[in-house]
Amino acid sequence: MLDWLYTAISWVLEQWHALFSTFLDPAGGITWALSIMFLVVTIRLLLFRLFIRQVKSQRAMQEIQPEIQKLRKQYGSDRQGFSQAVMALQKERGVNPLAGCLPILPQIPVFISLFHVLRRLKPGAAGLYGWSYELTQQAATAKLFGVAPISASLTMQEPKKSSILAIPGVTQAGITTVCIVLIIVMVLTSYYTQRQIMKRSGPVEGQAAMVQKLMLYGMPLGLLVSGSLFPIGVLLYWFTNNLWTLGQQFYILKKLPPPPGSPAALAAAAAEKAAIDPKALAPKPGAKPVRGKGGRPVLPTAAPAADAEPTTGSDGATSPVAPTESDRTQGNGASPNGSTAPAPGARPPGKPKRKRR
Repeated sequence: MLDWLYTAISWVLEQWHALFSTFLDPAGGITWALSIMFLVVTIRLLLFRLFIRQVKSQRAMQEIQPEIQKLRKQYGSDRQGFSQAVMALQKERGVNPLAGCLPILPQIPVFISLFHVLRRLKPGAAGLYGWSYELTQQAATAKLFGVAPISASLTMQEPKKSSILAIPGVTQAGITTVCIVLIIVMVLTSYYTQRQIMKRSGPVEGQAAMVQKLMLYGMPLGLLVSGSLFPIGVLLYWFTNNLWTLGQQFYILKKLPPPPGSPAALAAAAAEKAAIDPKALAPKPGAKPVRGKGGRPVLPTAAPAADAEPTTGSDGATSPVAPTESDRTQGNGASPNGSTAPAPGARPPGKPKRKRR
């Protein structure tokens, strides 16, 4: 039933292999690794429009978040009523919370097909799904990093295990090392990719939040458990797929940014803005005070008088000029003819001070 899909995947691999064989060794591991990586490119380009729909669905979910919050306050602890109200709102607005899975669902048959083809590969096997015997042998013996064939896995069974280990230069230790490294990288990139998508898409509620948590934690955990069953070529396919998803996410958000002020825009800005620790701005304990020229500590200066004009010193610092005697005279009650009136209770000028007995 699925033979046509297996044949289609094999044909795409064969075409990329034929292209890279024009300047690389047809039986080399790098040639088949590049063929698998460009299989990812082919599939993801075909699914690009579905990814656009995924982004639009996420933004639509963001737009109805304020109304969902109102429904949450309205229904309180009535979860069933709240869920029904949210589903009715999503139906009214034409929002599908499962649209975020659209780019993933079509990739499942491709992943299964590649897994099936590589699992059947082994030295001495007959031609697979339109491949010639020679091409099948090249794929079965192609070694990644010179020690691990792309068709090998951690849980190989007999007789495939014996035929794989009979290839010159192949050891169980080499296969185990390459598989473990690729599994760890595959799991980490899956988690990081989904986390970045969640940060840039903003918070969601209801079914969409459950789907995001499943993608964030469930998928990496499932890959960690089932990674030992996958051939090395399948691990390489998944790792390349994660890198493509991450790069595509950045490209789409750059070309189609969310509306300013929307939750998605705020989430994207928060993801890109580096957090500043206020403690880093405070002086360290025991630090010496900052001193200016001449060794004098820098202290806050008082504001200059309104009638003072700043002057510039030799060190470039500015200081206010004290008012002159004439300024003080004119500002302390000078008479129209220029004489100065004494302040109340002051001793007249020229009169000596009386001594106390």
